[in-house]
Amino acid sequence: MAGDGQVTMGSEVLKGSANKLRRLYKERILAGFAGSTADAFALFSRFEAKLEQHNGNLARSAVEMAKDWRTDKVLRNLDALLLVADLGNTYLLSGTGDVIEPDEAVAAIGSGGAFAKSSATALIENTELSAREIVEKSMAIAARICIYTNLNIRYEELG
Repeated sequence: MAGDGQVTMGSEVLKGSANKLRRLYKERILAGFAGSTADAFALFSRFEAKLEQHNGNLARSAVEMAKDWRTDKVLRNLDALLLVADLGNTYLLSGTGDVIEPDEAVAAIGSGGAFAKSSATALIENTELSAREIVEKSMAIAARICIYTNLNIRYEELG
């Protein structure tokens, strides 16, 4: 999983070195966010509590988090997306109650997400690069195209 470091408000870059990735539940789960930084930190805390409650079961925790996010008055107003993964599963969580398991081996969120996902898909289909190399190249491409994505990229791997 990779995340750039750019935090913007409108057309202004507020921070270029934010860490949008976290390791959760005994370092076995990766989570990344897009959207409001403060809202994402609140969601990370809530999601980590769900993981603890469900003994690290990612699917169950994702569904329960989405239920809470959709129905809780405070959570419902948070403006962020979460991408969470363990070694076998990946889910995208949204405040509308979505728990989406991607059909393909690639998932992305945020302003540069479509650029990174498109690049990664093309690389997967046409090269023999490793997963890490694909992520690195895809993020670099997204940063060159999307004005809301920078090259201050952090990577986290499970394995």
